[in-house]
Amino acid sequence: MTAVAAPTTPPSTAPSTPKKKDRGGPWLSLLAWVVGILFVLPVLWMVLTSFHSEADAATNPPSVFAPLTLDGYREFFSGGASPWPPLLNSLTASLVSTALVLVLCFPAAYALSIKPVRKWTDVMFFFLSTKMLPIVAGLLPLYLFAQQTGLLDNIWLLIVFYTSMNLPIAVWMMRSFLSEVPVEMLEAASVDGAGLSKTLRSVIAPVVMPGIAATALICFIFSWNELLFARVLTATVAETAPVFLTSFVTSQGLFLAQLCAAAFVVSLPVLMAGFAAQDKLVQGLSLGSVK
Repeated sequence: MTAVAAPTTPPSTAPSTPKKKDRGGPWLSLLAWVVGILFVLPVLWMVLTSFHSEADAATNPPSVFAPLTLDGYREFFSGGASPWPPLLNSLTASLVSTALVLVLCFPAAYALSIKPVRKWTDVMFFFLSTKMLPIVAGLLPLYLFAQQTGLLDNIWLLIVFYTSMNLPIAVWMMRSFLSEVPVEMLEAASVDGAGLSKTLRSVIAPVVMPGIAATALICFIFSWNELLFARVLTATVAETAPVFLTSFVTSQGLFLAQLCAAAFVVSLPVLMAGFAAQDKLVQGLSLGSVK
């Protein structure tokens, strides 16, 4: 007797979900490239002009294919006033103030995020309200204070002002970064007997290191580029690099090639710091954006 094979049924095919079309993907990429080029083009033009002679830099329309020369950089480094003291003053004020901001904002952000105090939102808005006052409105009292205390043309006065200027935004940034720290890590550290200082140093800091790098870079850029305080409160001893740049605009005329060379040299530390920390900067700025 022969066995009859059971009829085979064809496998059921599940309806395939249609793939979503990436609408506007190429156009958005093209728009991003155009916007990026528009932002980078003035910087590239400044660098190109710095390698031209003064005669070629002053032509209208500009001479794009003019011969290149290093005369602007020679005049900048070996001209009348040496650029090294202003550059060192800017570097000192930016680095020291950024370090002080990180030391002060880290425990403050910890208290406002991981261990929130009562009415912490009022505290955060108070920090933000300090940025709403125009700097010019408080410049005269600060100048009189510096004059009465003998701190005019003193680099430490700029360090204090830069620290107080960047501290509110640093607290806001660090709070958003610290709010992403898992509570389980803090509970495990508490069970292991770690104190507050060890928890901040060994547990929280490595987790939010991209946020710390982003905060430090932004505070460094703000301090390096600050002009109004340095222009009013310094003269020769504590003169910073942005103030030194204004000396190239004289009544004798605008030396465009030399000014572009000086601007590129002054911008170089910020560009190098941003390029070196670009991965940490992007990672830190997006740390608190995705839940």
